[in-house]
Amino acid sequence: MCGIVGYVGDKFVDSLLVAGLERLEYRGYDSAGIATLNRGRLKIKKTAGKIQLLKEKLKEDPLDGELGIGHTRWATHGEPTTGNAHPITDCRGEIAVIHNGIIENFQLLRDKLIKEGHIFKTDTDTEIIAHLNREVLEG
Repeated sequence: MCGIVGYVGDKFVDSLLVAGLERLEYRGYDSAGIATLNRGRLKIKKTAGKIQLLKEKLKEDPLDGELGIGHTRWATHGEPTTGNAHPITDCRGEIAVIHNGIIENFQLLRDKLIKEGHIFKTDTDTEIIAHLNREVLEG
């Protein structure tokens, strides 16, 4: 299982997202992360392990912004590593996605996108969503 939270507003977005993820801890997870958008710039913090580790990273380097998404992951495709934690981005790091579920044909889609020049950074099926969105945006 996973937990997904989102926020749009004018408060401290990173602490609100983390608080939301903490409320979902009972669902079980092996990694956690958040993404925020501030003045058009996407920033991401994520970690394998407990939300407390994410909080420590954010204490050292907070993320601000007017909106954000957060996710706790229970690995199905790809090992429970910081790199495979959500949010996951596209090649350019401009699109961040979080996802709960399994993309059954992800390997077929991944192979097709690699042939088209996409570079994958994770072992997750979720990364397909970010790359497909990039394809749509580029027309």
